Amino acid sequence: MTIMSLPRSPQYLLSLLTKRAYSLPARRTLVTVSPEHAKVTVGIRREDSSRIWERRCPVTPDEVAQLVQHFDVNVIIQDCDRRVFPVDQFIKAGATLHPTLEPAHIVVGIKETPLNELVTSPVSAPGLRSGPSIPRTHLMFSHTTKGQPYNMELLSRFLGSQENPSLPRLIDYELLAGEDGKRTVGFGWFAGVAGVLESLSALAHAHLELGVTSPFLHTPRPHTHPSIPSLRSALQNIGQNIVENGTPKSLGPFVIGLTGSGNVTQGCLSILDELPIVNVGVEDLPGLVSNPGTDLHKIYLVHALPKDYLTRTDGGQYSRDDYYKNPVMYHSDFATKVAPYLTLFLNGVGWLPSFPRLMTNEQLATALTRAAEVGRARFGTIGDISCDVEGGLEFLPRASTLSDPFFKHRPSSLPSHLPSVTIMSVDILPSSLPLDASQHFCGVLMPYLRALIDECRGRPGSREHLEALNVATVARNGELQGKHRGLAAPVEKWQASRAAEIASKAEVPETLLRKKRVLMLGSGMVAGPAVQEICKRSDVDIIVAGNVRSETEALTRKYSNAKAAYLDVQDVAEMARLIQNADVVISLLPVPFHPAVAELCIQHRKHLVTASYISPAMRALHDRAQSADVLLLNEIGLDPGIDHCSALSLLAQLKRDKKRVISFTSFCGGLPAPDCADVPLGYKFSWSPRGVLNAALNGARFKLSGKEMEISGENLLQEYFPDIPISHVLKLEGLANRDSLPYAETYGLGKLENLQTVLRGTLRYPGFSDLMHAFKVIGLLDTETSIQLSDWRDLTRLSLEKRIGEQIGHDRRSVLSALSTVMTADRADSALGALDWLGLTPEGVPCNTPSAISRKPQSPIELFTSVLAHKLRYYPGERDMVVLSHEIVAQPSLMDSATEVHTSRLVAYGNSEASAMARCVGLPVAFAALEVLYGGVQVRGVHGPTERSLYGAVLDGLQGAGLEMKESVIKGPGMESVLAEGLRARRVAL
Repeated sequence: MTIMSLPRSPQYLLSLLTKRAYSLPARRTLVTVSPEHAKVTVGIRREDSSRIWERRCPVTPDEVAQLVQHFDVNVIIQDCDRRVFPVDQFIKAGATLHPTLEPAHIVVGIKETPLNELVTSPVSAPGLRSGPSIPRTHLMFSHTTKGQPYNMELLSRFLGSQENPSLPRLIDYELLAGEDGKRTVGFGWFAGVAGVLESLSALAHAHLELGVTSPFLHTPRPHTHPSIPSLRSALQNIGQNIVENGTPKSLGPFVIGLTGSGNVTQGCLSILDELPIVNVGVEDLPGLVSNPGTDLHKIYLVHALPKDYLTRTDGGQYSRDDYYKNPVMYHSDFATKVAPYLTLFLNGVGWLPSFPRLMTNEQLATALTRAAEVGRARFGTIGDISCDVEGGLEFLPRASTLSDPFFKHRPSSLPSHLPSVTIMSVDILPSSLPLDASQHFCGVLMPYLRALIDECRGRPGSREHLEALNVATVARNGELQGKHRGLAAPVEKWQASRAAEIASKAEVPETLLRKKRVLMLGSGMVAGPAVQEICKRSDVDIIVAGNVRSETEALTRKYSNAKAAYLDVQDVAEMARLIQNADVVISLLPVPFHPAVAELCIQHRKHLVTASYISPAMRALHDRAQSADVLLLNEIGLDPGIDHCSALSLLAQLKRDKKRVISFTSFCGGLPAPDCADVPLGYKFSWSPRGVLNAALNGARFKLSGKEMEISGENLLQEYFPDIPISHVLKLEGLANRDSLPYAETYGLGKLENLQTVLRGTLRYPGFSDLMHAFKVIGLLDTETSIQLSDWRDLTRLSLEKRIGEQIGHDRRSVLSALSTVMTADRADSALGALDWLGLTPEGVPCNTPSAISRKPQSPIELFTSVLAHKLRYYPGERDMVVLSHEIVAQPSLMDSATEVHTSRLVAYGNSEASAMARCVGLPVAFAALEVLYGGVQVRGVHGPTERSLYGAVLDGLQGAGLEMKESVIKGPGMESVLAEGLRARRVAL
């Protein structure tokens, strides 16, 4: 039976209903039908709320107006504030809001419908309020047609154990094609355009890591411009810059490689046309790259077609017809013929399992080995626009997101001496061009939608489009259709797996299912990534306990193995109960609470993990913890934490290579990304504001250029390092961080007297130290005095009054005059401008923090913390950045006076899921806690992450999470002379 002859099709049901109505006696009426209810209803679905970047819409407001006014269709739409078209435009066009779309005969969306929103019940036929119903039709990119395991539950909702005419019809846009077999409805061209821009942006970032500024650093990300013409204009400007100034000589000719020939590739070619492109052939690549006279004022594009890199395994030449008949007879030489010469590779070709991969994992190693011989930065960045995970590029491990579009990756089989590759693999690229993409999509969809509307009315529609819709139907009447009947196997596999899971939970005794248990105390800024990582382990349960219910519930509600608990830290009995029931305790509480938590952990013989420095009170518990067979693991966040792990790993390698360490310098900082840093202090808070202010009050000891130095807490903000030369792009200053001297022993650097430099510091943008020192001079960091505040605009004045012992007038001029008595006029002007911005001056804009001012007297630092936490917070769409850099100067041997500079660096950015700081603190905590939980750490007592088994496990976990330390080595001196000269200049100035 063909689809067109199904006896319960909408046309058939309507004909029955029509005949029945005509056969009734004249005095009886079947139903009273309002004209509005007689219409076919089309529902426009909102997209999955978890897809934060999905702003596209399948039907535009203009087409809604056409459907309502000229095709007599009732259109309903779900409310959504994220759509590219505001819902008011749809209402103005004639649509009405509906929360569930249950009255809709035809439901259209973009991506697959969330399971909890999928409506599968039948709907009354047009013209009827009750009686026989017809199945509704859903149109979407269902991502089921390849048997994708993650969507088999969705497909199963359209299927029954036997033919069921009430179940809905599923049509997949991806299968709609014309008579020539080519797809007619899709976003491929837009994926190509967006993919080029995202890939060029990723390329520029990768070049920054090499210390090179690329002209593509200013490449606009697609979502930052309103339309494609605007993006084209920006790319034209970059192209003009290349024509005038060229590309960096150190990188050689810029060669972009492109594969494919479909819509994706055409989109790539279209946007690349805005650059000064010179097309070259595969055969031209070796000479082009090796020729020192190659013009660097051009971008070279090689569009590699299958004939260029596919050959038969028997040595025969490529033939398209033969290739599609006998794909197993072919292999790819892309890794040797094309890849090694490319600066950027754009993959626009799809892949099917029976066909040869474009590049295997082994071929990646071949390509990178050859690329290193060809020149610098070859084949280091890949834009896989096709995004077939573990497909044509076997080493593509996952899709990326628009919030975090690229990542570094190295397959486990890649030799350690070869570099990782930077990969852009966003799977919803057209979503970054929502306006242009939606308008195009709607235009190509409408003929099919009108055909469905006609079919629903029982009218003859476009035969061409109805036939195409039938071919694109995956399921109908509860059964798989046509070639999609083969999907029965993956559906059954999913059903069997689901049944086994349910059975195992029901039948296995609870004693055999005992999971390991983690207790997390605290639910603040860094908790999210730690909870997410731990919850990936199905054999682990976690309880997140805190005094803010909304936070603990938000952290745990997404995971079946996580629970929230309310805990007041003053309730020692409840805390003891929670600790007693755990295997490992993670404390993310403020530092002063850690010793009390540790006491309870010793009492109940439970291991403890914290991200904080080892305090004297914590260190005093070492012997008791050892006696109780308990590990109190500290300093396993970012700084301290990742810095320890990465430093110890690099130092261990130098020791194995029998190299002598002369100097150790390490700087770390959490900062706003450069595009979000235009605020006072050049700083925003992704962790405790009080912790940042307290750090500015700590003294420091270190050794620099052979001299031991000490800076008091009083002078720390004045005696800073004005230039930290770890980046050719970012201008940074640094503050010495606490006592660096003990790390000579902690890290096994050797005797302190034999070392030139031992220094650990904190990174900030220029101007931070001077402005923070001004705040300190004003009295805003004072912890001893108290003030009673009724208006935030009085905070500066009252703090300064406490400082100078005199009353200050309630006007801006008086405050400026008072400031000038404790600092220079220039500093006073600068400080007052920042305080105006913060809303802390008499004539400034009120601060309006979310919380009311306490009626109790508070210290200035407490009040100032509240203001900074509010005014210098991250807003939606803003991201932070973490920079960590170790520099170790070493001598290859005692006989060799030449020095090597070994660096290990991490640069990480926040994304939509978590800040960079949260990931860089939370993930090490999670990896360490899991290593302890599974018995991988044998030491007991109070420790940092100094055990090789522990820091190795943490670094492995971070690499898997895309937080890999990048190591390099050069000959010559380190940065200590620059630091020493900068500090000397600061002291002279003082």
